[in-house]
Amino acid sequence: MNEGALLDHLTLPEQFDVVVHPVRELRGDVRAQPSKNYTTRYLLAAALAEGETRVVGVATSEDAHAMLRCLTDWGAGIEHIGDDVVIRGFGAAPRAGVTLNPGNAGAVARFLMGVAALTRDTTLVTDHPDSLGRRPQGDLLEALERLGARVSSNEGRLPVTISGPVRGGVVEVSAERSSQYASALMFLAPLLPGGLDLRLTGQIKSHAPLRQTLDTLAAFGIRASASDDLSRVQIPGGQRYQPGRVLVPGDYPGSAALLAAAALLPGEVRLSNLRENDLQGEREAVDVLREMGADIHREGDTLIVRGGQTLRAVNRDGDGFTDAVQALTAAAALAEGTTTWHNVYTLRLKECDRISDTRRELERLGLQARETEDSLSVTGAAQIAGGVTADGHGDHRMIMLLTLLGLRAEAPVRITGAHHIRKSYPQFFAHLHSLGARFDFVERDT
Repeated sequence: MNEGALLDHLTLPEQFDVVVHPVRELRGDVRAQPSKNYTTRYLLAAALAEGETRVVGVATSEDAHAMLRCLTDWGAGIEHIGDDVVIRGFGAAPRAGVTLNPGNAGAVARFLMGVAALTRDTTLVTDHPDSLGRRPQGDLLEALERLGARVSSNEGRLPVTISGPVRGGVVEVSAERSSQYASALMFLAPLLPGGLDLRLTGQIKSHAPLRQTLDTLAAFGIRASASDDLSRVQIPGGQRYQPGRVLVPGDYPGSAALLAAAALLPGEVRLSNLRENDLQGEREAVDVLREMGADIHREGDTLIVRGGQTLRAVNRDGDGFTDAVQALTAAAALAEGTTTWHNVYTLRLKECDRISDTRRELERLGLQARETEDSLSVTGAAQIAGGVTADGHGDHRMIMLLTLLGLRAEAPVRITGAHHIRKSYPQFFAHLHSLGARFDFVERDT
């Protein structure tokens, strides 16, 4: 595949493996892609507003496409203008009797389940039964039932059918498995007559995404209040989402992979469009890499990484930056000592089991790793032999991790199912290529 084709991710095969070649340095400038998490939140909030909203700088990930597809099926008007999307919202009245397919986008599915309580007979299905189809939804569905919704499901998993109406009031939802259940109810709350007094039970996972949801509600004129620990969120009812214009910030979870790659190899990489005062939990990846010994400094919204420094192991609670753990594990695999990520049980509930599957892939590459129920440890090595085929497990974060290790290996590493990178970061390989990385793409039978 020629260079011009490589740089346009749309020309890659529909399904492909990638062969990652070792490189000596990475050097250049990249503008961080728009945030996947903010994109899906802004798109949904725009659809819940009556009138037109322009969402500026929308992510091109599969999650964003899934949200747009489902919002269209529910009756929203969608117009693409360059990198922006203009949405004519349906307000509190999505179409009834619609079947929505969010693909493999877990957060999208859960957000839509919450809003489905405004409708009658909304069914959510997935064409990824072995991934999203296996992920639990019961905590959210039980909360909706307690609010008065009629729910049928496959033992708490997709397919799911939800019917309202619900009026609101006090409701509990578990936050042990995911913060997305609470976010789903938060999107629903202002459109209910009684609003919601939301009580989050158990050990709350991933505070940062909850704060992103609150930030999104505020951007659309919704009044809400929350306790400092987010165990209680109060959102008055009878409100309306206000249309307007919102700008999607840069994406820290995907950028963590570029930052880690830049730290692992000599050279200088400048990554722009990353706000310093950002609510994305994965912003902490910058501090983690610095603690490991990476040379990273900031100039406004640009992070500059001077790579090739000796890295040291760390021990960190990873719950606040779960979507960066895979990328940081690549740095840990080449750091001195043993790194442990604690309190990361929710990684087991992603597109794959990001604890056990990661341990197995690290061992396949000759690295030492171990796991507990809620932790992952990796012992750094001076070098990685490479010359193996690694399993991407259909998981975009796993593909990022394995790609970074391939860049530092002694021989090429092949990663199966690398097309799944499109879920969150379609331009991942193109961005790395622009910095000096080398890839071959091998088409798979569809």
